[in-house]
Amino acid sequence: MLSCEKCPICTDYFQEWLMTERRDDERLLEMLHRRNEELETLVQIGKTLTSTLDIEELSNLIIEKGNLLLKSRAWSLLLVDEYSNELIFDVVVSDVTTELKGQRLPVGEGIAGWVAKHREAVLAADVTLDPRFNDCLEQQVGFKACSVVCVPVQIQGQLLGVMQLVNGEDDEPFTHNDLTLLSAIADYIAIGISNARNFSRVRELVITDDLTGLYNARYFDDLLDVEISRAQRFDSTLSLVFIDLDFFKLVNDNHGHLVGSRMLAEIGQLLKTRIRTVDYGARYGGDEFVLILPQTSKQGAYDLVCSLREMVRNHVLLTEDGSEIRVTASFGIAAYPIDADNKIDLIRLADNMMYKVKQTTRDGVLMA
Repeated sequence: MLSCEKCPICTDYFQEWLMTERRDDERLLEMLHRRNEELETLVQIGKTLTSTLDIEELSNLIIEKGNLLLKSRAWSLLLVDEYSNELIFDVVVSDVTTELKGQRLPVGEGIAGWVAKHREAVLAADVTLDPRFNDCLEQQVGFKACSVVCVPVQIQGQLLGVMQLVNGEDDEPFTHNDLTLLSAIADYIAIGISNARNFSRVRELVITDDLTGLYNARYFDDLLDVEISRAQRFDSTLSLVFIDLDFFKLVNDNHGHLVGSRMLAEIGQLLKTRIRTVDYGARYGGDEFVLILPQTSKQGAYDLVCSLREMVRNHVLLTEDGSEIRVTASFGIAAYPIDADNKIDLIRLADNMMYKVKQTTRDGVLMA
């Protein structure tokens, strides 16, 4: 009679059981190793939050680390434009196309739009089977989407945007584990975006004049240092314009300081809308304003100032009692390095030109 140890059936069963246990152990070890990698990467992503307050730079750093776990052909961060109710492709990291950057997508359209509208994650292992999928953008850039995973980027109930991955490595479909990881990464990006925007808002408060929305005098001083250094480095010209409202004290005396403040605010907005995006406008103090015009000749500054003079002269402020109030302004212009080769002399010269106008004709322009 065979003992259990010598029984072929028992021996085969034991060997098969042993091999199964080994395979289970190997799978468990592999899974644990994978989880450790995921946790380590998420820790590194968390540390990234303190490295920069630039949203695009931060997002790129997080995506770079996230791609160690989620191998995707295309990562996209779409941010909400609250004014147009659209999503903007703000960051696109892809080995096949970056043409999506800057493109707009209405909230509610396509998978990303649906996620933004409903604030729910979507895993589309096969986009051809998902009725929410819209291939319009893919057709524009010549990139065929097969699988998509998309999650909302939100913090404290506020939707900031969505994060979307298109096509896994070797076009493998995404899994529920990918969805879980992307959701965790999106939470980090939401924290980073919120921190960056809060910093930006605080910074704006520090450098902005409350009344006019222009920069304040302290920040103007810093800006002029930067722009003079840039002009020196690139051997270019910079023009400085000083502006003072004529007889502005009479506005305050006759109509009150609230009306005077309204006039200053409206003149500030006139200046802001007329200058280029590369120019800087600041309230220098009281009813004085100053403009920094990089890469602008004295003649170019003169042409701009003449149009500003007309705009100020033609501007009408209506008071509550129906009165129409108009003001004029005196302008002084000086250019670096033609008129002055340092900041102090440049400011002094532009200011002197302005005061010469005020002491003579007012409502005029004078160049150094």
